[in-house]
Amino acid sequence: MFGLNFDKHLTWKDHMATKRKKLDLKTREINWLIGKHYPLSLENNLLIYKTVLKPVWTYGIEFGGCGSKSNMAVIQRYQSRLLRFITSALWYVSNQILHSDLHITDAHTVFRERTATHRTAMDSHPNPLMEPLVHPPNNRRLKRRWTFNEIH
Repeated sequence: MFGLNFDKHLTWKDHMATKRKKLDLKTREINWLIGKHYPLSLENNLLIYKTVLKPVWTYGIEFGGCGSKSNMAVIQRYQSRLLRFITSALWYVSNQILHSDLHITDAHTVFRERTATHRTAMDSHPNPLMEPLVHPPNNRRLKRRWTFNEIH
């Protein structure tokens, strides 16, 4: 429904796996543009990444607030591999240097920022029915931590 895949435990594992498959498919579709043997410049390759591939994995990411870090790591690994492929970076160039030199925010940071923004929007929502979602009762049966509780 709406491009979000739910499982019965709301772990977001199925959603992230589906996003990864979509990313692989999109990458194969545009490989003729972004490959290292093709004529586009680095700036154009980054523009293609930002306009075609990044929206695939960022859609609905703010709702995965209770998802595990390992689920988000799937997307982070994809992002790092793709940036390495686009730039033809050598093996000894770290992912952190790639992200900082290209001015690309890593997936974990995007996830935290979007979750915090969503949480702020929910806090100031005028609908009183949103109150139990924003401030759940203390008698929750789930022992899962929410990522917006970890953000300071």
